[in-house]
Amino acid sequence: MLAYVVRMELSQIPFGTTNWAEVSPTEHPGETGVALWRTQQFGTVRVRMVDYSANYRADHWCSKGHILLCLSGELVTELADGRSCTLTPGMSYQVADGAMAHRSVTAAGATLFIVD
Repeated sequence: MLAYVVRMELSQIPFGTTNWAEVSPTEHPGETGVALWRTQQFGTVRVRMVDYSANYRADHWCSKGHILLCLSGELVTELADGRSCTLTPGMSYQVADGAMAHRSVTAAGATLFIVD
């Protein structure tokens, strides 16, 4: 049996660096609280640094796929099937497009790095 690795293809993205402090944030109100997104688009890949305020609760269920890393704070991800998971700094999750509807909640605030 031949083994092969399927890899994400990142194409036509020249080498570059991002100073996230210099990327202007956009405000995204939740059901409660607010999320500040600093966003860069690289072809079809969106990369974000997101700061969630204390008492943030998303105003929708999201079905978009993401890979995200918790940098600070604590984030609870609620899943549409009733489960939830809590991320603390250094933890990540990944989910495919359409795999499981989810939403973000945080009591004290959190900062995430998200690729989708």
